[in-house]
Amino acid sequence: MPKVVSRSAVSASTDAHPTASSAAALRVYYCLCGEFILVIDKSLSSLPRRQTDNAIIVRSQDSNDQKARVFKLNAKYADPILLERKDGHERQYRFNCPRCTLLIGYQHTPPPAKSSPFIYILSGALTQMQGQLPQDAFDGENN
Repeated sequence: MPKVVSRSAVSASTDAHPTASSAAALRVYYCLCGEFILVIDKSLSSLPRRQTDNAIIVRSQDSNDQKARVFKLNAKYADPILLERKDGHERQYRFNCPRCTLLIGYQHTPPPAKSSPFIYILSGALTQMQGQLPQDAFDGENN
């Protein structure tokens, strides 16, 4: 049999102009235990928040006027819960960290992720730096 030889060259330049793909960099988020949880096309701090519980709103389905966010969620699904709100009841299908089972977020329809128009990431549940707590990790806690 003949030998297969392949060669490739990689070059990089610090003088190169940024491309559209490099400007659309993905953001990686981790659980407080260090487990990879979320990769998304926009910073979580720039996304809107839900007034009810200050959770970060991630659009997971296209609507007439807005495109869905591009993201990948690495989480385990937990049993749904029913919460009493001032305007009625709310069913949450929650997801947890696969390593430490910390509550990460929820959606309003049964799994899988992206089956609901939105998923909600709890405030302070994720960090961009492994091993560092996010600034809002203890927001809302009573001392």
